[in-house]
Amino acid sequence: MADLPGAVLFACTLNAFRSPMAEALMKHLYGARVYVDSCGVRPEGGEPDPFVVAVMDEMGIDMRHFTPKAFDDLDDGGFDLIITLSPEAHHHALELTRTEAVEVEYWPTQDPSAFFGARDHILAAYRDVRDGLLDRITTRFGSLAAPGV
Repeated sequence: MADLPGAVLFACTLNAFRSPMAEALMKHLYGARVYVDSCGVRPEGGEPDPFVVAVMDEMGIDMRHFTPKAFDDLDDGGFDLIITLSPEAHHHALELTRTEAVEVEYWPTQDPSAFFGARDHILAAYRDVRDGLLDRITTRFGSLAAPGV
């Protein structure tokens, strides 16, 4: 297993789809071994996305109480690593490196909300994003897989 950073932030544009899934997956896999949070450049408030809730529930991860937040809403800027999932979030995170000693990685990740069509096709797109994030996380940090993962 790779050395885990002490604190990881996942960031995307709205903090509604990609970064919440990444945050939840990382917490599920590594528990209290690392502090994990997520945010967006322009967070979208309201109820959690029902497709995110559905595909994460398939892994036993409850996302029903997730609340989106912005970079400015974070309590602490003491992250060791910011993983950005969208170009806009990446640019914002790079700006933070001017004043904070933080490593930034860009993991281009498709926005699943851009898919339209039948419910099954949309769920498949969300699963693809979830599974891609899971693969990137375990590749980057090693596998401490929780039961059922």
